[in-house]
Amino acid sequence: MGGEKIRERKRDRWQKRDKEKSKRQRHREKDPHKEKATSRCRRQTVGVVEARDRRHGMALRILVRAPLLFMGLLTTGLAQLQIPASTSRGFWALPENTTVVEGAAAELLCGVSAPGSAVQWAKDGLLLGPDPRIPGFPRYHLVGDPTRGEFHLHIEACDLSDDAEYECQVSRSETGMELVSPRVILSILVPPKMLQMTPEAGTTVTWVAGQKYEVSCVSGDAKPAPDITFLQSGQILSDVTANVNEGSQEKLFTTESTARVTPQSSDNGQLLVCEGSSPALDTPIKVSVTMNVLFPPGPPVIEWPGLDEGHVRAGQSLELQCMARGGNPPATLQWLKNGQPMPTAWGTEHAQAVARSMLVMIVRPEDHGTKLSCEAHNSVSKGIQERGVTLQVTFPPSAITILGSASQSENKNVTLSCITKSSRPRVLLRWWLGWRQLLPTEDTVMDGLHGGYISMSNLTFLVRREDNGLTLTCEAFSEAFTKETFKKSLTLNVKYPAQKLWIEGPPEGQQLRAGTRVRLVCLAIGGNPDPSLTWYKDLRMVTEPRLPQEPRRVQLGNLEKSGSIVSRELVLVTSPSDNQAKFTCKAGQLSASMQLVVQFPPTNLTILANVSVLRPGDALNLTCVSVSSNPPVNLSWDKEGEKLEGVTSPPRSAPFKGSAATRSILLRISSGDHGHRVTCRAHSTGLRETVSAFYRLNVLYPPEFLGEQVLVVTAVEQGEALLPVLVSANPAPEAFNWTFRGYRLSPAGGPRHRILSSGALQLWNVTRADDGLYQLHCQNSEGTAEALVRLDVHYAPTIRALQDPTEVNIGDSVDIVCTVDAKPILPGMFNWERLGEEKEDWSLDDMEKLSKGSTGRLRIHHAKLAQAGAYQCVVDNGVAPPARGLVRLVVRFAPQVEHPTPLTKVAAAGDSTSSATLHCRARGVPNIVFTWTKNGVPLDLQDPRYTEHTYHQGGVHSSLLTIANVSSAQDYALFTCTATNLLGSDHTNIQLVSISRPDPPSGIKVVSMSPYSVGLEWKPGFDGGLPQKFQIRYEALETPGFLYMDVLPPQATTFTLTGLQPSTRYRVWLLASNALGDSGLADKGSQISVTTPDLDQPSEEPDYQLPTEQPAGFSDLPLMPMLFTVGSLLLLFNASCVGVFLWQRRLKHLAEGISEKTKADSKEDQIRNDYEESQWTEDLDNQSSTVSTKDMEPYYHSMKDFIPQLPSTLEEVSCPRGFTSHEEENMVFPGHLYDEVGRLNTPSGTWGPLYDEVQLGPSDLRSPEDEYENPNGIYDQVAGDLDPMDMDSLPFELRGHLV
Repeated sequence: MGGEKIRERKRDRWQKRDKEKSKRQRHREKDPHKEKATSRCRRQTVGVVEARDRRHGMALRILVRAPLLFMGLLTTGLAQLQIPASTSRGFWALPENTTVVEGAAAELLCGVSAPGSAVQWAKDGLLLGPDPRIPGFPRYHLVGDPTRGEFHLHIEACDLSDDAEYECQVSRSETGMELVSPRVILSILVPPKMLQMTPEAGTTVTWVAGQKYEVSCVSGDAKPAPDITFLQSGQILSDVTANVNEGSQEKLFTTESTARVTPQSSDNGQLLVCEGSSPALDTPIKVSVTMNVLFPPGPPVIEWPGLDEGHVRAGQSLELQCMARGGNPPATLQWLKNGQPMPTAWGTEHAQAVARSMLVMIVRPEDHGTKLSCEAHNSVSKGIQERGVTLQVTFPPSAITILGSASQSENKNVTLSCITKSSRPRVLLRWWLGWRQLLPTEDTVMDGLHGGYISMSNLTFLVRREDNGLTLTCEAFSEAFTKETFKKSLTLNVKYPAQKLWIEGPPEGQQLRAGTRVRLVCLAIGGNPDPSLTWYKDLRMVTEPRLPQEPRRVQLGNLEKSGSIVSRELVLVTSPSDNQAKFTCKAGQLSASMQLVVQFPPTNLTILANVSVLRPGDALNLTCVSVSSNPPVNLSWDKEGEKLEGVTSPPRSAPFKGSAATRSILLRISSGDHGHRVTCRAHSTGLRETVSAFYRLNVLYPPEFLGEQVLVVTAVEQGEALLPVLVSANPAPEAFNWTFRGYRLSPAGGPRHRILSSGALQLWNVTRADDGLYQLHCQNSEGTAEALVRLDVHYAPTIRALQDPTEVNIGDSVDIVCTVDAKPILPGMFNWERLGEEKEDWSLDDMEKLSKGSTGRLRIHHAKLAQAGAYQCVVDNGVAPPARGLVRLVVRFAPQVEHPTPLTKVAAAGDSTSSATLHCRARGVPNIVFTWTKNGVPLDLQDPRYTEHTYHQGGVHSSLLTIANVSSAQDYALFTCTATNLLGSDHTNIQLVSISRPDPPSGIKVVSMSPYSVGLEWKPGFDGGLPQKFQIRYEALETPGFLYMDVLPPQATTFTLTGLQPSTRYRVWLLASNALGDSGLADKGSQISVTTPDLDQPSEEPDYQLPTEQPAGFSDLPLMPMLFTVGSLLLLFNASCVGVFLWQRRLKHLAEGISEKTKADSKEDQIRNDYEESQWTEDLDNQSSTVSTKDMEPYYHSMKDFIPQLPSTLEEVSCPRGFTSHEEENMVFPGHLYDEVGRLNTPSGTWGPLYDEVQLGPSDLRSPEDEYENPNGIYDQVAGDLDPMDMDSLPFELRGHLV
């Protein structure tokens, strides 16, 4: 309701504002001439007015309105023309004041009857122009039918900039003067977008009921200023202050309102709403906070379970519920007992705003008069509210006690008192004897505990024998406890004596053996109480043993009653003390007796000696005494089973009415008697039993070593040794002193020894220096003794001498000598092993093994290259670990140069700018020296165009000759490489030629086949010094025409030809080409015929290879042997170069811990011994050269991109022209010159070089940062580095013209 009233007031205010605008409009209409003049003046001075009235956007508006001003002036001029009026001019529809909400469309009407006139609108005096599209105002346009005079202004998506005064203007025409409509106002209503509330909207505020708080609410920008109303729990607040402020833009306003709120408990959980209303809004916008109003709870209420509040009985479980309603937060409840807090738990029902707490207690008598209270409060309570109740407890007596004895002799008075515990109310007492009530002598009531009372009754009466066993009862009763009875009862005991007593047991005079179980029973008739039967032995009362550990030789039974007969038994295990003892049973004045006869062996057998300390040679007199026995015994002596004779004394009387005996012997003592026992035996013939006692001889004598004493001890080096001591002495030896080589070992022990308590010497970490004799000295108070113990230390063998390396000329004999230090030395402890990668290398059948003492020999007769390598001397004498020593056998032989067949070729352009490298490789020991000749003339290596690098790796030696600036006239020649050492020399030839077309590939063969494909493999020919590629030409024999297919990648030597048909015969050619041309099809080795299998035939690897030999006709040509020789030489050279390259790369990988196989199905056999290969064959990758004495086919290698990477030892002091190779800087130089045989078993650097190696010069070790040059610098680009091109496009010097 409050919100509706506010909106009605706002509507009235807006209607009043619209009426005032309409009144001003009508006033302008009353004076149209003045308005026209004013309008004309305004149009003429629009720029000045705009400059004065609009401070923002002046320049932009002048630019936009300049054309419009021109149009206005033009229209005014036209209107001043004298045009006769033919029709009436005027507005048939006028615009009206309009109000729209921001974002809505607005339309101002303008209906004109003025044919031939231009119509336009003006906004705040700004002419918009007659164009219906109204340039510069994309949201403005004229709508309606101009022919009918409709020029309505339509504005889309109105915003605040559209809030202005508008008028419709008609220009002057022939029919009349200009027309101007009344000005109307377009009001744009901007709704508030938001309300900002403090506290923050959507939150919960916590207030205390009755206190005042302020809440503010600020609207967003709006037009007109919105009205803000506060509603508290749906009711409009009147204490509100509102302020209207300017907004962030012109014509926008904000409203800030502050309300003062006093919350009440009824507002808890309700909303405090800030509501903003505006004519631009269909519904007001609202924000709110939730009021959490804190207020105290109501008073607590205790619910009593019953009508009589406070009255309760002891033992009852009392359940009291305390409840407090209302309160925020809910009430906290606390129970108190006599003002003291009690453990309290409570629960809250938030829906009903009720707090409850249940008190459960067991009422006790001491709770009488206790006040139980319940308190309720919360955080905003001004005080504590309390409700209490006082307990009135009813309780019976907790116990009844009868004082006095209920046992009395017959015909005497008994006096008893009955007393109750405190009770509330008091109780009455009465006495009963059986079913007969007795009258009390006196009754008394006293105040008791907890507000109760104590009742007491006294009773005295005469007892008779017939009252024995009757129940005497004291009974307490009260009207308050009608359903309960409280009693205390006693049994009356009237005493009178027994009538007869006797004993039952063994017959009188019967002989009992000691240890026999005897049962004696005492019986009595009559008497009350039952007679107390007591047993006596010789006037001493019989009792059972008090300590549990004592043997129970006497068992005293309990009194047992059967009818009027009472009995008690005594069970005995007879002992010597029972012999002729008198056992008596007594019951009051009555008694009965019995006597036993017991036979027993000696009670104690004792040996007496005449001396206390014995030494060898002393005389010892021992006397054996039997204290008492029944019947008498016979005594005898023995020592460790040997019977001794002695002297016997006559028997005499002894305790327990038995007899005593003695017997003596005389002994001569020795050290061997120590520890022996001398035994005395007492035998009873009547009892057939023997008792023994012994005397142990303690003889004092000096130490004596036993016959089992160990005199030799064997130990292993680094192990432990124990030198035992077997000695006899009494007393035990006081000290054990060990001496080694004149030095006494510390009895306290040392780092490697200690003396045990038994005297044994324990050693650890034994070394060979500990070997020898150890002297032991033992001593006690009686004397000393000495002994010698030998320690024999065994140790593992150690190789002391091993000649490494051992050198021998091929064909001679040599001994490999191995000398060791070991203990023990065994005949068969030497063994020899051959180290190699192949198991067949391990055989030593052709060698002789010899050994003598600590020296072993491996004798080799007629040494062969295959026997060169690493050998291992293994010595095992049974002590781990075996000794192993490596020795190298070097077999020296003359140089053997690799001879390619027939000739090695190397191609290079003779343009005086290219470089070529010739590679010569040889084997031999000792090191080889290389020399070069050109066409038989020694090569001048001082010429800067020639650079030689020599590399040594074990027995393999290489020489690389680099020719810079190759000239066809000077360098196309036959170069000879000669290898020389102390044992001989060898040489090979290398031909340097010009670049040319490649040679045909050879050895084409089928490696796989299927119905639709064929796998081919071939060997590339000499590439002519340029990069070559391969192409396959093939044809089906029954189909005309050839097909071609390029091999990818270009340098591949295997390819699978696909797209074939099953069961078809094909002929296949393989072409090689480079930039200078192809190899042609004349070579039969580059063609093959194949037949694809059927579809039902499984694909498999072919087991055949088609022949690739040359035709017979060509073999007769004399040119072929020469070409074959030249090709072999070129093949040898290229194979050497690539072999050195791969060997360096393999060693580099080994140094990095990497083991790899060569890519592209190629591999290089690992060299197990540099001297055992008589036939040198190396399988290399696609760019490597192969020399095979089996195939004898020329196989060439281009020098393009060839960079030697051997980990070699340079013989050169320095490289010419400052050459520094990055690859050489990363080379790994091995620790020795020979193969890596046994390197896994030998640390790096163990073996030194066999021969002196030339050290690198300073220029060879420079860092790349010091002076970096292209590492490929000495290998200048050859023509093969260029991209393939036509022959005519090559320079003249690269076209391969020979000089």
